Amino acid sequence: MSMQNSNSNLLKSRQFHRTKLQGGKTMIYLKMQRVLRVLLGFFLLSIVVCHSVYAGTEDKHSYLLEEDLVYGKGNDYELKLDLARPAREKRPIPALVFIHSGSWYTGSRTYFHTGIKEAAKRGYVAVSIAYRHARLDKNGKVINAFPAQIYDVKCAVRWLRANAAKYSIDPDRIGTAGHGAGGHLALMLGLTTPSDGLEGECGDLKYSSRVQAVVSLVGVTDFISWYHWGKYWPKINFLEGSPKNVPEVYKKASPVTYVRKNAPPILSIYGDLSPYVPTSQAELLDSMMKEKGASHTLILKKNTGHRVHELVDFSKDNPIWNFFDEHLK
Repeated sequence: MSMQNSNSNLLKSRQFHRTKLQGGKTMIYLKMQRVLRVLLGFFLLSIVVCHSVYAGTEDKHSYLLEEDLVYGKGNDYELKLDLARPAREKRPIPALVFIHSGSWYTGSRTYFHTGIKEAAKRGYVAVSIAYRHARLDKNGKVINAFPAQIYDVKCAVRWLRANAAKYSIDPDRIGTAGHGAGGHLALMLGLTTPSDGLEGECGDLKYSSRVQAVVSLVGVTDFISWYHWGKYWPKINFLEGSPKNVPEVYKKASPVTYVRKNAPPILSIYGDLSPYVPTSQAELLDSMMKEKGASHTLILKKNTGHRVHELVDFSKDNPIWNFFDEHLK
């Protein structure tokens, strides 16, 4: 009887251990499933996050965004741009160069991210560029004084032409738009020619820095009259002096100096309440362009200040998109 009980207990014990072992394997298997599900979730989430950073919507208006592309060097400073383009476009299309504001001594290329994304949705390759900012050294001397900034924006245009095949750019259809200091640089980009001595040495000089259409949002057109207006002057003077002691620099930095009959078409948009740039700057350019027989469209907005969002809404149809479509498409 004791032998039978012993055998019975041994059999039950083996069955118990077998069941426990199988249960343990089941538990391990279930845990592994949970871990795999979690890892898969993180993987899928990472794909979604990366996609949202580098790509726009997946409809017919989708775009790709590439950031921190080096387009040149200014002294020891790497010049960078951010580029947005249609996701599926293969044929050569127009390109736009957006130039930020900041009184020539501050600002960021992220300022125009909304603009370049919307441009890409509308069928353009669009870049927002950084350029060298004027600053003071420990002795109060200006570093990156004029014409460093115009050298840089011209370099960006040459970079676009050098990379036209890579990004499906039509090198004969490049426009530019800028706000504030960027508006001034856009005008200089459009109005100056190689004979004016403002090309610089950045980038591959076998490519032209010429543009075919220009938009200026409250850009300075004449530094001498702006200086005497007297209501605003940059904290760091990138012209290094006053009109009295360096008049030739003020003249060389002023877009009105370069107005010519065969200038590219220009659209100027100014607010009558800007505390930084008066509408007289736009009106001076307008009269000189018309006197030369060049194409200039002037929009003076009533009860409007200086900021970009006051002047234009990039997310909607507006005069800027209409202007570029007319002259570049």
